[in-house]
Amino acid sequence: MAEDEDYVDFMAKYKDWISIKRLGIKPNTKPEEIVFHLAGIRNTIDMKSFPMLGIKTAPLDAEAARAAGGKKKKFKDLGAAVSELESSSAKHAVEQAVGGAKELAPLAWIYLLGKVISTLDYDASINQKTMSKIFPDLKIKKPLGRQKKQSD
Repeated sequence: MAEDEDYVDFMAKYKDWISIKRLGIKPNTKPEEIVFHLAGIRNTIDMKSFPMLGIKTAPLDAEAARAAGGKKKKFKDLGAAVSELESSSAKHAVEQAVGGAKELAPLAWIYLLGKVISTLDYDASINQKTMSKIFPDLKIKKPLGRQKKQSD
C-alpha cells in the first residue's frame, strides 16, 4: 500500500490465534465497504473475546435457544424471550459459563442477551449479514479452512 493511502488494519496474535484483516481505501471505495470491513473486525473480536476470558459459551448458547424457542421474529416475542433471562435456568447457564469466576458474570449476561437477540434474527449492532442484505454487492468471505481435494 502506498504510504499516503488510507486503510483499515486489524492484526492480532494471541497464543495460537492469528487474525489479519486489511482494507486499502481508494478514492472509489464506498463507505459501505469500509463499514462492512469494520463489522467483520467487530465480529472477529466478539467471537474470540468471551472464550479468551474463560467464559464457556456452550451453556449460554443452549440457554438462548431455550429462551427463544417457539418464538417468531416479532418484537413482542423478543420481549418474551428477554424476560426468560430472569429464569433460574438462565442464572444457572451463566453460573456454568463462568465457573468460579463470578466477576465474569456481567460479561456472560451480555453474551447471553446478544445471543437471544440474534437467535430471533434481530440485530443490536451493524454486522456483515445485515450489510450484505442491504448492499448485495458486499459478500461475506468464507473462512479459510480445510480445502476439498480435487479429483483428477
